[in-house]
Amino acid sequence: MTAARLVSIQVGLPRFHGTPGAADPHDRPWSTGFFKEPVAGPVRVGFTNLAGDGQADLANHGGVDKAVLAYAAGHYPGWRDELGMPDLPFGAFGENLTLSGLTEADVCVGDRWRVGPVLFEVSQPRQPCWKLARRWRVKDLPARVVATGRCGWYLRVLEEGEVVAGLAAELVGRPNPDWTVARAHRVMYFGKFDAAESGALAAVPELSLSWREELSGR
Repeated sequence: MTAARLVSIQVGLPRFHGTPGAADPHDRPWSTGFFKEPVAGPVRVGFTNLAGDGQADLANHGGVDKAVLAYAAGHYPGWRDELGMPDLPFGAFGENLTLSGLTEADVCVGDRWRVGPVLFEVSQPRQPCWKLARRWRVKDLPARVVATGRCGWYLRVLEEGEVVAGLAAELVGRPNPDWTVARAHRVMYFGKFDAAESGALAAVPELSLSWREELSGR
């Protein structure tokens, strides 16, 4: 693992897109906060959101356990080639924080990372939804994310403050070194019949409540 750094910050509030009566379903009206725009300068990080950010579907997104979405900058070159989108920007996967030097194999559930004055805690891998496919008009993009494990991860905010692109991300606590985001992702999607693994992950206290409930139900 190389030195981790915050390379880009993105925010976006829910708004409507599309045209009523459009022939192509992709062009019909829908509401989403998925369209994230880069921010130059400091951004306030609160316990449930970054300033200027929001979610349209609060039943499945946002909240304390999913306050901030992080994604690996290192995944972008591969996606740009695979999708034939050489200009695919940071924030394309709906993330608030794009980080260099980290992937799902380098980050563990329960990790505490400090970026400037803000203290984050990793709560779960990101589960891609249909809005990712609609945003980029690539029907199987969520399935590709699942298959590759290039999912990103959600963060709680334990200490509020301001962050700015360019700050280092420092690991300050790792209570669950065996539970990388990559392993947790595999258990959720590919270990549905492995009761021991599901139970072990569900017992991780820092895991999000929604994941603990789903895994315990297995």
